[in-house]
Amino acid sequence: MKRYYRRAIQDLLSNRFLNSITVVTISLSILILSAFALFLANVGDLVNIWRQGVRMMVYLQPDLQRDRIPGLRAEIQNMYGVAEVSFIPKEAALERLRNQMQRQSSIIVGLDHNPLPDAFELRMIPTTQTGGKMETLAKELEQLPEVEEVEYGQQWIGRLTSVFNLFRLAGSALGALFFMAAVFIVANTIRLLIYARREEVEIMRLVGATDGFIKAPFYIEGMILGALGGVIGLGSLFLMYLAVSSNVEASLTGDSFTLRFLPPEMVGAILLGSIIVGWFGCYLSLKQFMKT
Repeated sequence: MKRYYRRAIQDLLSNRFLNSITVVTISLSILILSAFALFLANVGDLVNIWRQGVRMMVYLQPDLQRDRIPGLRAEIQNMYGVAEVSFIPKEAALERLRNQMQRQSSIIVGLDHNPLPDAFELRMIPTTQTGGKMETLAKELEQLPEVEEVEYGQQWIGRLTSVFNLFRLAGSALGALFFMAAVFIVANTIRLLIYARREEVEIMRLVGATDGFIKAPFYIEGMILGALGGVIGLGSLFLMYLAVSSNVEASLTGDSFTLRFLPPEMVGAILLGSIIVGWFGCYLSLKQFMKT
């Protein structure tokens, strides 16, 4: 093994320019992919916070008697997906509206009666805070004769989920594209190195060297190139993350959300994937070369 590693390092040092281009290509691919993964991870956290803040408003019939409120509240509380039910009398709703529209208070002052209905404000369990499950719960609530209307921002949640899924799909496609590009670059680099040493390889085969003995240094070299590219790419991303996170204002994110770097298991997976890219590119080159 020492001989294999020594030979691989010698090849790396003797072909610095070519190997540097390969490492830069891999590191740029890893940087772009990991940056997209970091973006998706933080956007996912932000979406989860937004979903936790989503409330479902259940507006009651105007002629509903107040003595029926406790029974209706208990019935709604027992529905699947409902975590908490709060009753909001129409008087409290009007007062809340006044506080929210202080600059347009003249609109409310001119009212001769309270146009707002009594309502329930529902907070859902985390597994129900998706567009499809909330829609199912809303339809179930609308079947109640005491309920006039259910509102929870259907279009907003649907668009948010669609955009997030689109980003995830684009990330997967981008990952596949850069994986193929990195494998192609590594394969051509190793192919050039093998071509430069073709006479040495032919002599080794003539004296009885096994294919494994010939291939091992090249495999190690490809894995080293992949590892170097992964470390440089992730290191660059971490420096960018430190620069961005230190300049993000709290007013933009809020106290409940903070930017975070990729978790250790994802960092390890990206490094492993980078090494696999180097190994696979080497495998393709050696497979074609050994046949010829």
